[in-house]
Amino acid sequence: MVEANSKAPDFKLMGSDGKEHALADFKGKYLVLYFYPKDDTPGCTIEAKGFNKKLADIKKKGAVIVGVSKDDLKSHDKFCNKYNLQFLLLSDPESKAIKAYGAYGDRGIFGMGTLRNTYIIDKAGKVAKVFEKVNPKGHEEEILEALSSLD
Repeated sequence: MVEANSKAPDFKLMGSDGKEHALADFKGKYLVLYFYPKDDTPGCTIEAKGFNKKLADIKKKGAVIVGVSKDDLKSHDKFCNKYNLQFLLLSDPESKAIKAYGAYGDRGIFGMGTLRNTYIIDKAGKVAKVFEKVNPKGHEEEILEALSSLD
């Protein structure tokens, strides 16, 4: 498990914009890196739509939202288009970043898989805040509050 004040694990993953992305790409901004189980499922949709709704406020805080799941780029594309998502989704089909961040584990009746965890990474690449077992409803407000406390 990645903890606050630790160096954020690097990653290289393909994004919904068709480009490869690494942690260093976000240096100089706060990165809200959220891990979620599956595109277009009820909880994941609530969470994504919440972030999308508050995207302007999040950007005002100097932050970027990036979602990560095992879904492929085709699935991400459908998800983004269906809900007009205006932020980047990364595809981690082998769960490398998911596991590096500790966002993989027992999901109860759903078995082993991606946990709903969020990490705020500071402008220098250190983990500033960790949110585990996130409740998707209202999580965007929780993130805005946390970003306000980092300013």
